Amino acid sequence: MDQSDADLLAGAQGGNLFAFEEVVRRYQRRVYATALRIVRRHDLADDVTQETFLRAHRALGSYDRGRPFGPWICRIAANLAINHVRSPEAREEELADGQLDGRPAPGGEGPLQSVLEEEARSVLAQAVERLPPEQRAVFVLRTYDDLSYAEIAESLGLSEGTVMSRLSRAREKLRAALAGYLRPAAARAGGAAR
Repeated sequence: MDQSDADLLAGAQGGNLFAFEEVVRRYQRRVYATALRIVRRHDLADDVTQETFLRAHRALGSYDRGRPFGPWICRIAANLAINHVRSPEAREEELADGQLDGRPAPGGEGPLQSVLEEEARSVLAQAVERLPPEQRAVFVLRTYDDLSYAEIAESLGLSEGTVMSRLSRAREKLRAALAGYLRPAAARAGGAAR
């Protein structure tokens, strides 16, 4: 029978390394996805993920088991990722291009549709990458990690109003960057037929 997160975290707080190992196994993908969507490079996301769990392990004594673990661990990951993106070294590095989530373009809709969708995903990934780190983190946690405003606020140590404001600004910037892709499909199809 699987142990609950609360039982595992109680064991981990008591020094049980096997319990913490199971916590890592359960949350590793979520932490990695959060980091990747902010730092945009697999090698850096790996580093952020590892550092996240090291810091979480060191801070387990201060973790309140009455609160959900997911937002707490994602807050650590998001803060580490934002710190990396803000660092002078990050500004000097050339960021590698690539898909955000590694998913292939959906099939069965014809090659032209697949190419258009892939191009739109690429433009979106580039637009998300250009967002300021604080807006990118809020956008990633809301859009990709599906956290509520309250969970994002808790994860990043912000008020819900600040979360909504940053998310609104991020969406405005993304809408402007994707303006050509947001026109109704019928208008694009009609224009292509001319």
